[in-house]
Amino acid sequence: MSLQISDRVRALGDQAQSELTREFARIDAVAQENAARVLEAFQTHRVAEGYFAGTTGYGYDDLGRDKLDEIYARIFGTEAALVRVQFVNGTHAIAAALYGRLKAGDVLVSAVGAPYDTLLGVIGAVDKGHGSLKDYGIEYRQVELLDNKPDLEGMARAASDPRVKAVLIQRSKGYSTRASLSVAEIGEMCRCIRAVNPGAALIVDNCYGEFVETLEPTHVGADLCVGSLIKNPGGGLAPTGGYLAGRRDLVEGAAQRLTVPGIGGECGCTLGQNRLLYQGLFLAPHTVAQALKTAVFAARVMELLGYETEPVSSAARHDIIQMIHMKEPEALKKFCKGIQFGAPVDSYVTPEPWDMPGYDCQVIMAAGAFIQGASIELSADAPMRPPYTVYLQGGLTFESGRLGVLLAVEELLKER
Repeated sequence: MSLQISDRVRALGDQAQSELTREFARIDAVAQENAARVLEAFQTHRVAEGYFAGTTGYGYDDLGRDKLDEIYARIFGTEAALVRVQFVNGTHAIAAALYGRLKAGDVLVSAVGAPYDTLLGVIGAVDKGHGSLKDYGIEYRQVELLDNKPDLEGMARAASDPRVKAVLIQRSKGYSTRASLSVAEIGEMCRCIRAVNPGAALIVDNCYGEFVETLEPTHVGADLCVGSLIKNPGGGLAPTGGYLAGRRDLVEGAAQRLTVPGIGGECGCTLGQNRLLYQGLFLAPHTVAQALKTAVFAARVMELLGYETEPVSSAARHDIIQMIHMKEPEALKKFCKGIQFGAPVDSYVTPEPWDMPGYDCQVIMAAGAFIQGASIELSADAPMRPPYTVYLQGGLTFESGRLGVLLAVEELLKER
C-alpha cells in the first residue's frame, strides 16, 4: 500500500523544497563543522571498543561513562561534564543543576520570562507537591520579555541583587511564542548579567539547541549547559538520559543531587548503554541537520498554504523547533493526526488531547518514535489553548520527515 499523498500535495512539497537550496546549504555547512568538532573529541580521547562495555550495580570504574564525560566537556569547551542515563528527562537534569547550586535564602532568576511548563513545579511557581525550590526557601523571580524579546536592562536590574546565585536562560521558546535565542544573544545576556553579578551561575537550558550552531552557550560565557539525550545530542540512538557541561563545581553539585553527597558522579551503572550514547553523539551533528531541514521544509510548505510560521523558512535557526500558528483547535488536531500517520511506529494511532503531567492545560502529542518521547524524532505537540500553535520538531532523516509533513498537510486539506 502506497502512502496516501495526492499529486497536489506532492507538487506543493516539490515547490517548497526547490526554494530552499540556500537554507539547506547553510544547514549542511554547520553540520560539517560540528561533525569535525565531535570527531576531534573522539580522537583526542582515544575512544576504543572497551569503552562500550557497560557496568551494573554501583557502576564503579565505568571507563566508558567517565570518558564520555570528558568528551562532552571538550565538545562544549568546559571544565567538566556529567552524562548519565539516570536522568529521566531534561527537566530532571535542569532541576539537579538548580538544586545543586542553590540553598535557602538564595534567589533564582529566569531571564526570559517563565520557563518551560514542567519546571514550574520544580521552582514552586505552581504547586506540584512537596520538594520544590520554594519549599526549601529559595526565592524565584523572572524577567518578562520586552516586545517579545529579552530585556537586557531588566536582567541587569534583577541580577544585581547579591542574593541572586543563579540565572536560568532557556534557549528554546518552549510553549511560548517568542523567538528562540541564538548563541550570540545568550553571550550578550551573559556579559550583561556578569557585569552586575559576577558570582551568579549562568545556567542555560540547552534543550533542542545542541549542534544547531557551530558554538554552544558555554563557548560564549554560560557557566553550565543542560539538556536531554533523547533530543539533539543523543542522535536518535540514546535510549534515555541527560547531560550537564560546564564549570566543575556546578557539575559536581548537580551530580550530588542526582545521587547523594559523597557519591556524586562516582556511581551510576550504564547497563550496556555506552555504545548507543557514543554512537548517538557521533551522529548528532548529522541528525540535527536532518531535523533542521525537516523544520525548514515544514515552514515553507505551510507558508505556501498561507499559515504564519516562526521562524520563517528563510531565517537562521537556533533550535530544531518549528512553530506553526494553526489558529483553531480542529486544524491543530488534524495536523498532529497527519504527523502521526507519517511515523514508523504507531502510525495507526490518532492522537488526542490529554491531561499530561506537568502542564496546566491539555496537551496533544503526535509521536511515533523508536525512543519514547524522543524529540529528535519527528513529532508535533501543542497545548490546547489559543493561539493553537503547533510545535514541530525532529526527523531522523529528512526524507522521512518530509513525508511526515506532507501527510500532515494531506490531512489538513481533506475537507477543504
